[in-house]
Amino acid sequence: MATRGRWAVAAMFLTNGFIMGSWAPQIPLLLPRHQISEFTLGLLILGLGLGAVAAMAVSGGLIARHGSRPVLRGFAIAASGTLLAVVLAPNLWLLAATMAVMGALIGCMDVAMNANAVEVERRLGRAIMSSSHGFWSLGGFVGGGVGGWIIASQGAVVHAALVSGLALALVLAVGPRLDGAPPVPRVAGTAGQKHRHWPRSFTIYLIGLMALASMVPEGAVLDWAALYLARDLGSSVSTSGLAFAAFAGSMALMRFAGDGLRNRFGAVVTLRVSGAVAAAGLLGAAFAPLAPLAIGCFAIAGLGIANMVPITLSAAGNLPGLGAGVGISIVTMMGYSGILVAPASIGFVAEHIGYRVTYATLALLLVGVALLARQVAAADDRQVH
Repeated sequence: MATRGRWAVAAMFLTNGFIMGSWAPQIPLLLPRHQISEFTLGLLILGLGLGAVAAMAVSGGLIARHGSRPVLRGFAIAASGTLLAVVLAPNLWLLAATMAVMGALIGCMDVAMNANAVEVERRLGRAIMSSSHGFWSLGGFVGGGVGGWIIASQGAVVHAALVSGLALALVLAVGPRLDGAPPVPRVAGTAGQKHRHWPRSFTIYLIGLMALASMVPEGAVLDWAALYLARDLGSSVSTSGLAFAAFAGSMALMRFAGDGLRNRFGAVVTLRVSGAVAAAGLLGAAFAPLAPLAIGCFAIAGLGIANMVPITLSAAGNLPGLGAGVGISIVTMMGYSGILVAPASIGFVAEHIGYRVTYATLALLLVGVALLARQVAAADDRQVH
């Protein structure tokens, strides 16, 4: 059952990444379709992110009450049609509403699939988190890679309909095979001690900030790389979508190798080297004179960023004196706000200082994570229960 559940949750990660990757080439088309500015687009993306972060707490409560399996299936089915709803929105107000709903459903699905992966990991007795995130990146690679081509040849509506149909078919096929265990085990405490949702440990919040700093560049590539290539480097729609596709594809390859690298070199060294490689890639993309070179640099950045968040999640789940479920939930909430909320602010900043300076500045965040790599030493002490 656990082995079958492992591949089922991997398919959920794949589907979630496929939807988000397919969203990337649709973003630049919102500007002419609704006659809006980059500032307004930034507000819309902010609404998408706020919807996701706000809904994550709802998802956590539902998982605690009903278990990860039914919650994941429900949100995955609902999330499958969100891209089509956004593309079909007839006016700006409905666009804002559908984008907020899209963020909420994608965010809830994200929490549920990570919770399910944690439980499958424990049942199998081995790590699967890095490779699970690898399947997400693989889905993003496929969605971003073919999305621009389909839009250019068939149109935005046909593309969105195909994405929604494929996502729904995959979710319905693998849903019954999910492992139905609870997402986060209860943490035994002393008599009279209640479960603490917000612990006083400084380290867990520092790791959360590291996860956030690792995810901010990921969100910046997802939401703005296509526009950067189109505006600054003169790329076509089909080419601009390749920026996130290359980024996500390299992330997928490296994440499938992530557990092996951590076992060989340790979490601290792996995170330190990953941060340096990611920073170098973003710097290269920021100063690239041609689109192909920028796409290649985004791919290098993806190699570095690939295992940074899985390592922080593993460290959070193994901090001494802190329950695994509590640590993972805090780092997930803090980290995912980077990919969901921060890109909206990046859009505002980029409108004034340009995308090149913005991506170069984000590289400094990754250098900071590399310098704090010793904080994730607990990731090497993971105990499977």
